[in-house]
Amino acid sequence: MQKIYLFRFRKAFSLAVIIMLSAQLSKAQSVYLPNSYQLYQKFNADIYSTSSSFHTSLRPFLIDTLIKHTYDSVMNIGVSDERKSWLSRKLFNEHLFDVQTKDYTFYGDIIADVQAGRDFSTKRSTYLNARGFQFGGTVGTKFSFYTSGFEDQAKFPDYYNNVVNTNGFIPGQAYARHYNGLAQNTQDWSYVTAIVSYTPIKQLNITLGQDKMFVGDGYRSLLLSDYAANMPLLRLTANFGKLQYMMSWAYLEDKQVPKFDTFGSYRRKWAMFHYLDWNVNNRLSFGFFNAFIAPEADAQGNRRGFDINFINPIVFSSSLGPSASPKDNVFVGFTGKYKIFDKTAIYAQLMLDRFKASNFFSGNNLDNTNGVQVGIRGADIFKVKRLNYLIEYNAVKPYTYASTEPLNAYTFFGDPLAHPFGANFREYLAILNYSLGRFDFQGQFDYGKYGLDAVGSDNNGKAIYKTYPPMPGTSPYIGQGLATQLYYTEGTISYLINPKYNLRLELSGLYRQEKNANGDYKTALITFGLRSSFRNFYHDF
Repeated sequence: MQKIYLFRFRKAFSLAVIIMLSAQLSKAQSVYLPNSYQLYQKFNADIYSTSSSFHTSLRPFLIDTLIKHTYDSVMNIGVSDERKSWLSRKLFNEHLFDVQTKDYTFYGDIIADVQAGRDFSTKRSTYLNARGFQFGGTVGTKFSFYTSGFEDQAKFPDYYNNVVNTNGFIPGQAYARHYNGLAQNTQDWSYVTAIVSYTPIKQLNITLGQDKMFVGDGYRSLLLSDYAANMPLLRLTANFGKLQYMMSWAYLEDKQVPKFDTFGSYRRKWAMFHYLDWNVNNRLSFGFFNAFIAPEADAQGNRRGFDINFINPIVFSSSLGPSASPKDNVFVGFTGKYKIFDKTAIYAQLMLDRFKASNFFSGNNLDNTNGVQVGIRGADIFKVKRLNYLIEYNAVKPYTYASTEPLNAYTFFGDPLAHPFGANFREYLAILNYSLGRFDFQGQFDYGKYGLDAVGSDNNGKAIYKTYPPMPGTSPYIGQGLATQLYYTEGTISYLINPKYNLRLELSGLYRQEKNANGDYKTALITFGLRSSFRNFYHDF
């Protein structure tokens, strides 16, 4: 039965693409900027300036007039007209294919991520061998498209490999394919991004495809982050000066829930997201977020009827409307940002899952599961151009994001849609990034404290795909369960070869220590490689 619904979804998806492609094109900009922490640092001085009213807390960005000058500058770092041969131009200056006309543009590249590493804690070698492509372009000034894909093989350090083998999924990417004869510590997977973007009028953008989203100004998000895999989505973003409103629908799968039968695909659920960002002025902004997760069908394969909340454009309505099912998972969130100095901002998030005002501050029982984030970030500190920093604190109570029905958890393929730690944690992190010509330097420190499940049947609230336990009268607290501490440091030095597809030489080192009553687990890893593309991979969990 699920296969029939998937066919219908794909059919509707294809029809929407055709409609968008056939639309009359004219004059609004819609060029997609892939979400990459390293790349987005380059725009901090522009978007966090007190003279800017840019909406900073919804990513990925579209390239508009404010950041276009910086974008053009970044895309031309090291480019020289003195390179005349085809090979030197393609290696250092240009895309492999690059067509520029007044009616359309097109570019394409063959890209790779090739790394070799050594884990000195276990005295084992690691590697990443990813071969891929990227294509993109525009038609007129209203329509753009972008796609990239990779075929990957890797041998990860133990802590990362344990996560992959437990979940059967490469975090944030795709299924781990274990072919016959493939060693358990060797992984194989594919990874694809594909979007089309249409801006019929200046105030409205429509994006359709398979991609990620991020809500917030921090390195982490407690509302919606790019940690989980690319999801099939339709996103509408309206801009009305001081107001920006995003409404998005996604189609998610869950590996943790039993299938209807041995031949069927994974169980599916719908996700709806609303986000309203209000720039009170150039310094102060507030945001309002709403997420709604609903199963496509029950455990017997009976598909639920049409729910008006799936298309309701009003923020928070999904949690208030009469059609919401008790099995649906709904929560709301708030964001805030204030630029205390030019290019320096403090920011915060508050996430409310199950909420009862009378017990909000008491912490008693499970009436309230929530999370909080506070942070500060700055650009061009000490008047050094492109020297950026971020300091952040995150905390989420046990059982937040979970549901009484495992399928309705705030997950995609078992990975959290928000923070990589799931729930039941506190985290302190700091990141320093500096770009100088072709060189990029980044250092990160992360300390986390959380409670693990001592045995597989336990549920202390960190693994959000496990069933939320209705236990009135209990008082859950952060760190309950197997009390664990995580120390993580990472430093990266990269040298840019070609800015068009971020081809670079990269040297990285990380040290990770996770310790609790069961043991002290350490990783000391050095990697070196030739890398390309703009994408975020998270290893800091």
